[in-house]
Amino acid sequence: MATASDETASIPFLMTTNSSSPCTNGNTASIGSVETVTNTFNWGSYLKTTDSHAAPVSYFRHAPLHNMWSQLTPGMKIEVINTDCNSNPNDNKEKVFWFAFIVRVEGYLALLRYEGCEDDSSMDFWYNLCNKDVHCVGWCGQNGVKLAPPRTIEHRQTDWKTFLINKLVGSKTLPDNFRQKVQMSLRCPFRRNMVVEVIDKYRVSNMRVGKISEVIGGRLRINYENSPGEHFWVHHTSELIHPVGWSHTTGHELEATEQYKNEVIKMIEMNSYPANVATEDLFRKVPVPLSSDEEFKEGQKLEAVDPLEMSRICPATIGKVLKNGYFMLSIDGSSVEDGSDWFCYHSSSRLIFPINFCKLNNIPLSPPIGYQGEFQWDRYLRETNSVYAPQELFQVIKEKTVNPFSVGMKFEAVDMMAPHLVCVATVAEIADSLIRVHFDGWNEDFEQWVDCQSPNIYPIGWCELVGYKLEPPKQPEQGNSESTKTRPKKSSNRKSNKRKRLN
Repeated sequence: MATASDETASIPFLMTTNSSSPCTNGNTASIGSVETVTNTFNWGSYLKTTDSHAAPVSYFRHAPLHNMWSQLTPGMKIEVINTDCNSNPNDNKEKVFWFAFIVRVEGYLALLRYEGCEDDSSMDFWYNLCNKDVHCVGWCGQNGVKLAPPRTIEHRQTDWKTFLINKLVGSKTLPDNFRQKVQMSLRCPFRRNMVVEVIDKYRVSNMRVGKISEVIGGRLRINYENSPGEHFWVHHTSELIHPVGWSHTTGHELEATEQYKNEVIKMIEMNSYPANVATEDLFRKVPVPLSSDEEFKEGQKLEAVDPLEMSRICPATIGKVLKNGYFMLSIDGSSVEDGSDWFCYHSSSRLIFPINFCKLNNIPLSPPIGYQGEFQWDRYLRETNSVYAPQELFQVIKEKTVNPFSVGMKFEAVDMMAPHLVCVATVAEIADSLIRVHFDGWNEDFEQWVDCQSPNIYPIGWCELVGYKLEPPKQPEQGNSESTKTRPKKSSNRKSNKRKRLN
């Protein structure tokens, strides 16, 4: 087990600084970024306009409170801010609350109705149940906070006390410690100024050294070493970031100074690391093949989601085998000669598949660029004098996953080609454990295949919960601007009309 020492490495980028700004309590992700983010998109109105439903929070294993959200059901009683009164809802000292019950749950949002409205839905409103102004019944009394009915309905009852007793006694409400549960669920083991190794978004076959500059909802903004202003957003459980020393241990290409590489070797040998170095214990554990029979081999063919054009699943080839179950993969017919667009996968990845996966799941397999005739694997293997990777090597075969999503469900999704953007999205298609992400307002060329357990998809209301900017659907008249989901320029070297780098 790696240990963190108080020593500071001699490399400037690895040095612990006094200006380090760790998350709350050292390991809790901040709610909101350094600058306050205001999301103007109204999910409630959008669900009504599109006559759609959101994917439940319980479908997202990495999402805050995913394991208890199904307990929040219609009819549950809460205390919530009263927006129909004379007080200023933005002034904590003047806030007035009232009782409400849940009419409908969609993601982190609930359609609420104030007690006393009965069957009148005219005052129904959407609210994020993780908002700080949502509490269990009894909270106001315990904390001396004023309760008063909305002005619109205050005349409907002459004896509110008796009315409320009949409505609230024996009813279901939030746990007393719900606010604490929300905070605890946002905990993240990474802190600002931690050093990691991260994919090079300009040359995806390389790793680079980076330093975490921001932590929001488990997502990390990583600044590249020696590249002022260049950064990369990624979830902390992503396969695109690794501990310091991972490239050396695995045999992956790393763009770094010789000083850094030498210092890494010393740290590994001494098993001692500076306090701001992200060590192996913080990262997702991956299984290591126990024998050569469990390993992929160089030259083997398979099917894979194209990492640089994720609307496609393509024939691919193992280009180079690394250590500990990792390998470099090239997309057939699209790769450049120098291998700079080879992508690193682990054998446990759920975005690689045995041959004929697409055929079995009735989804298109994109043949190599320029391939003549109808693509068939038997023919292609003969033409290329190749062998396929045995299906028992694939995680999607070894560990079948129940895909709970349905076509049409709404959610919030990272645009993996521009991963600083989180967008309004819809499930466009289901195939085995995959979902095809449609970015609302954009055409199908921008869609992306992801695994149903991907940490890059979130329940609706997630951006509001953590304080991250949500990109609304593109309007027909909307062009490319800072507020729209812009795309990186295509690579001039890549053999594709739409080939992209990560932005």
